[in-house]
Order: sequence, then C-alpha cells, then structure tokens
Amino acid sequence: MKIYTVGGAVRDQLLGLPVKDHDHVVVGATPEDMLRQGFRPVGKDFPVFLHPKTQEEYALARTERKTAPGYRGFVFHTAPDVTLEDDLVRRDLTINAIAQAEDGTLTDPFGGIQDIENKIFRHVSDAFGEDPVRILRLARFAARFHTFTVAPATLDLMRQMVLDGEVDALVAERVWQELAKGLMESHPSRMLTVLHECGALQRIVPEITLSERLLQVIDHAAAQGHELPVRFAALMLHVSKDAIEQLSERLRVPNECRELAVMAARELDQINGALDLHAEAVMSLCERCDGLRKPQRFVQLLQAVACHGLVTGDFAPAARLQGGLDAARAVNAGALAQGCTEPKRIPEVIHAARVAAVQAFLAQA
Repeated sequence: MKIYTVGGAVRDQLLGLPVKDHDHVVVGATPEDMLRQGFRPVGKDFPVFLHPKTQEEYALARTERKTAPGYRGFVFHTAPDVTLEDDLVRRDLTINAIAQAEDGTLTDPFGGIQDIENKIFRHVSDAFGEDPVRILRLARFAARFHTFTVAPATLDLMRQMVLDGEVDALVAERVWQELAKGLMESHPSRMLTVLHECGALQRIVPEITLSERLLQVIDHAAAQGHELPVRFAALMLHVSKDAIEQLSERLRVPNECRELAVMAARELDQINGALDLHAEAVMSLCERCDGLRKPQRFVQLLQAVACHGLVTGDFAPAARLQGGLDAARAVNAGALAQGCTEPKRIPEVIHAARVAAVQAFLAQA
C-alpha cells in the first residue's frame, strides 16, 4: 500500500501558496485494509476514508466510466491493481494531476509542473469532456489564479461540451455552489469571461449581459473584501428584478443573496441620488428596505451600490442614508406607543418622530 498527496495541496505548494486541505490517494489497498488500520469510511459512490487522527480524506485509487449525461453519470471502479497514473488521468487539469509521495517525490505524468510554470489551464485527457462541472471548476480556478490562461485545445473542448448539451445537465445546486465560490475569489471577472468564452455563461445564467463595466464592478466588490450577498448583488445591479427572481429560483440562490440583489437593483437610482432626498424620502427608503429591523443588510445594500460607482473611499449617499437610518432607529418607539392615547395613531406618531429625527440629522450633516 502506497499513499500519495494529490490535487490542490500539491499544486498550491508548487505555487508557493498556503496549503489548506490535504487530499490523499491510496494505491494497492482494499477497503478492508483501510478499516484494519483504523480509517473511517465516508464515501457513498466510492471508497473514501477519514484518517483516525488528522481526519483528512484518503481515497482508494480509482477509475471511472461515463454511463449517463451530467456529472452524476459515472461508474467508479477501485481495486488494488489500479495504478497511480490510472487515478491521475481521470482528474480535470494537469495542475491538479500531480502526486507527491511520502518521501516528497513528485509524480507528474501529464506535465502539470510545466503548466504551472507557464500559467496554463490544460485538461488531462478527453475524460474532461464527460463532466460538465469541470467547466465551472476551471472558470472558478481562473478567478483564483487570474494570470493563468486556458489552453486553446481545452477551450475548444469546453465549447464542444456546451454544444453537446452537457452543461444543460448540470444540477442547479452545483451551479450555484461553483458560481458562489468563484465570486468569492480575488478576480471573479475571470470566471465570467471564461464561462462567456466557451458559451456556458449564456446557458447557465442568460440573465447576465457581460460588459467591461460589469467586470470592473464585480472585481471591485472582491477588492473591497465584501461578503457573498454583496458580490452577488453587485453582479445583478443591472438585471431586472423579475429576472433576478427567476435566476434565483432556478439556481436555488440563498434568500439572503436573492433579497439583497432584488433590493439593490430596485433602489439603485434612489440610493445614488440620495443627496437630493428630503427626510420623508430617506425614511421611506429605509422602511422599504426594512432597514429598521435589518440594519446590517442595509449596510450591505449600500456597499453593493457603492460598487456600482467603483467607490473606494467614503460614498456620500451611503453616509447620508446610514446616518438617517441611525437617527430613525434611535427613536424610542416603545415610549411613544405607551404615551399615545389613540392606539390607531401609534404607527403615524412613530413614523412622524422618525422623520423628524432624520430631518434633524440632515440639517446637521
């Protein structure tokens, strides 16, 4: 039995990047061998085991055979006679198909080290074309390693996969998972451009119209270190509210991302023009956006709109609206309600007090 570290851990080590997770492949072993050594089985589709001490994943070397469309249509085979190269050839990119033995020796049968040096994404074999998730993964890697380029033959294969309808077989949750990861990388624009170049963007998110401005906006959101809902909202700023709802329903986008994106698209013009809004209009905007109950989401809303203007410092409309909201939230609604002799007028009294507080803030600003 021989154990090798494979995939991202080896790649990132060669790139001089911090290594977060270690994946291992075990050659020449059976499930029974792993159990005898104390490993705990966790794999459903094929034998994967957790190390008894480190809890890192150890997978038996395996081969796979395509049996149906989509990324789930595979049959896996594991046996002690499956070689390391048999296992590596099924991997997506050459930079992810390098193995390191326990003594540090590298096995690189497909030129991954050279592709790392030349900053190239290249598919290992034609098996790449059997799994549409690999298009999404490559695009996500492009957002992380933004100086890498896609090998022409690999891009051609991706385009053919799109034409063959492989992308249409992707499961919604997996599409969102990969898109979300890509949005959280340092240069999400590269993910979008790679997907666009191979034709996949138009198939999975046709609501997005790519432009140089949009690429700048989404990279700006990343550069500011914003959270995922803000980055998604920045991406959707010029998409109609109905289209955002449709996209979110189709891809099962989390509610916090969907709601913020719809709100930002709806209020974009109002927020950008906030310096001209009077107290009643500021209060109305805060109420429409449920800022009184969800102040943190209101902050995210202002962050998303600031990305539209590529603002790196203070965003004057945001300061005006945030100050107005803070003033309104400082009003003691409970005390006003208790002191009101006409219960039906309580909402009116509280609203008026909040508008007055906003007016006082604007007068000082």
